Amino acid sequence: MSNDTLEKPRAAAPFGGRPSMRRIPWRSLAIVVPFLAVFIALTIGSPAFFSAQNIGNVLDRQSGILIVAAAATLVLIAGGIDLSIGATYMFTAVICGTIIVRVGGETGAALGIIAGILAGLIVGLLNGVISTYLKINPLIATLAMSFIILGATKLVSQFGKEGIGQIRVDVPEFRWLALTKPLGVSLPTWIALVVLIVLGVILWRTTFGRYVYAAGGNAEAARLAGIRVNVVRITTFALAGTAAGLAGVIDLARTPSAPENDAIATTLTFTVLAGIVVGGTSILGGEGAVWRTVLGILFIAMLYNGFTLLRIDPLFQGIALGMIILVAVGFDAWSKFRRT
Repeated sequence: MSNDTLEKPRAAAPFGGRPSMRRIPWRSLAIVVPFLAVFIALTIGSPAFFSAQNIGNVLDRQSGILIVAAAATLVLIAGGIDLSIGATYMFTAVICGTIIVRVGGETGAALGIIAGILAGLIVGLLNGVISTYLKINPLIATLAMSFIILGATKLVSQFGKEGIGQIRVDVPEFRWLALTKPLGVSLPTWIALVVLIVLGVILWRTTFGRYVYAAGGNAEAARLAGIRVNVVRITTFALAGTAAGLAGVIDLARTPSAPENDAIATTLTFTVLAGIVVGGTSILGGEGAVWRTVLGILFIAMLYNGFTLLRIDPLFQGIALGMIILVAVGFDAWSKFRRT
């Protein structure tokens, strides 16, 4: 179990290292330094990058991903992994859109939003129960669940379509969710900010947050200490599913065509996990922080945005991101080796 603020220095470092070196927050520096370096480089290299319009657009487009990634961070810290978040995101958007189309008006919009978020919660609970009480590896459990959800998405979408094409929910009673801009900032950005703060405080300052770290750091020791590890992990999966539902609803309001392409689900899952890993959350559990995940997601978003502004071949975007992920995972392995 560890946290940036709880890490204890040791009297002596292995291999003759200095004890003071252990007090350096390497995991934090590993994302903060490159984030600032890329931000400064893009600000200098492209005047359009640091404009209020561009920054606002990036934050608005990343709001859903940030919400999902923050909740999925708790899953990873607790010792799990959720490969179904992309499928859940798409499933909840289709449910929301179908209800809005079939019911209509403000009632349809309200019911659609509630149903979409509740659908995400139910999927998250199922993932948690299957991977804990049924003793199925969370990677396998959530991968299998993603295929089930994608199939269910196509079935549900048939009720919301009128002919061939995607479900369209271009209705003002629902679109206000994406078009409203309090204080000049989009409502999805404000929603994401609130979710990030709440999850960050829960993880950093509450008893449940300490239980999350304990469950991922050493599950057996946590059980001996009286922590209900299975309940903690199920709760993190439920939070991740709910977050995916909220993100699906928000993004549906932004682009009023319900996503039904499997590639969208895969891309979102990959982007979320990449941002979490790049942010320094350990894939083995027990370590991580919401604020670092935020920097990880925004770091990836900055790269893509910078590549576009600088007119660099998109082919290199994937190459650059893959190398960054390898470095992040390698750093995670190195940091754990230093502590042994």
